[in-house]
Amino acid sequence: MPRSTTTGSRPRRTHISFHYTCPYAQTCSRSFRNKAGLTSHIRSQHRANFSSALQDRDSSAAQSTSDSSSENIDGAEISNCNNHRVSISPGVSNRDSPVPVNESSTETQADGAHEPQKIRRVFHPHLDGKPCNAKGEYLPEKSPPPARAHPAMNDWSPFRDRVEFETAELLYKRSQMPAGEINALLDLWAASLLQYNGHPPFADHRDLYATIDSTTLGGTKWDSFELQYSGELPVSGETPEWMTKHYEVVFRDVRELAREMLANPDYHTEMDSAPFREFDANGERRFEDFMSGDWSWQQADRIAQDPNTHGAMFVPWIMGSDKTTVSVATGQNEYYPLYGSIGNVRNGVRRAHRDALVLIGFLAIPKTDKKHASDARFRKFRRQLFHTSLSQILQSLKPGMSTPEVALCSDGHYRRVIYGLGPYIADYPEQALLACIVQGWCPK
Repeated sequence: MPRSTTTGSRPRRTHISFHYTCPYAQTCSRSFRNKAGLTSHIRSQHRANFSSALQDRDSSAAQSTSDSSSENIDGAEISNCNNHRVSISPGVSNRDSPVPVNESSTETQADGAHEPQKIRRVFHPHLDGKPCNAKGEYLPEKSPPPARAHPAMNDWSPFRDRVEFETAELLYKRSQMPAGEINALLDLWAASLLQYNGHPPFADHRDLYATIDSTTLGGTKWDSFELQYSGELPVSGETPEWMTKHYEVVFRDVRELAREMLANPDYHTEMDSAPFREFDANGERRFEDFMSGDWSWQQADRIAQDPNTHGAMFVPWIMGSDKTTVSVATGQNEYYPLYGSIGNVRNGVRRAHRDALVLIGFLAIPKTDKKHASDARFRKFRRQLFHTSLSQILQSLKPGMSTPEVALCSDGHYRRVIYGLGPYIADYPEQALLACIVQGWCPK
């Protein structure tokens, strides 16, 4: 229980520090004030390791009883020691193996089953995601991945220490505090440290923003380009505004986004490096994750017609967009976000808000008045603007769609990857726009 002090007639509580540290210190530096917060964090952010810990607990419980000096909470063994650190032994089950073995089948355990269920997996014979070195040379079977270069635990660059980092995260990301209020808070912080000749973490909001912008780890930079109507203008009469307007498209490099997701160590047990077909004990086909579908296999067949791609890892891009109105009362403001994900990560990762679904960019929204809305030239320009924007955004993927390139994967191995364009998720109006057909008409 927290201690308390008395000020006047009302008792005051003493601040509670963070006692519970995340056990996965190599990839996470979060700390918590209580066990409930730590357990919730492990379940949401380290789901694969948490599931493996549960399986290890269930298998060991059948052989021996747990030590009376430890407390078992939700599959995490929490030792009753003074530093209150949690000890979980991460494990990898057969089902979570990210690298397809050379055999054409595997066995796994069905979720929630008490006895192992025989699951047979047949991996693609050519695009099977073989590990290689940084030069693209294939490695012998069962070769261990190279050691990852982890930064020092006290390295918070470009922040000077952990307090600066967590202050920036709180003010900028979690609270999204306005610049004026950041300055006011830092002034109060500075006033409280005057007697100690100390200083707050940041001088003002500009110092905070500049430090965040100087971060070099993660975060693909934003870029933009402009498009404009290049057809003939009316010789006489009024020229519609959409013909002379410049349309800005803001985006991020999809190739860099794909490489970031491929190299994310948090996905090392939840990523498939080859298309596969999965069968249960009765020989029935099972469909669960994207790479288990027919489309991935068929695309791999087409790519494998080039012998140079054999042994590569097929990385399909899944994209989607949906025009969204964000403000009605203040001017009908609309955004046109474009999202994307790679098909190799499993569905649970994509649904769990673990950065496997990323914002690629914002598309332009051409508008005109009612008089010109039905103009055939405007409708054609709207389609061309949409398709040209997508083409420009995806340009960085084009070389890697025919020639494999070496990329670091989540398990620490390098692989020769070849990109592809997968499904596009959109509502009916956007489907008609993508297919260049008239809404309500038969596409045939």
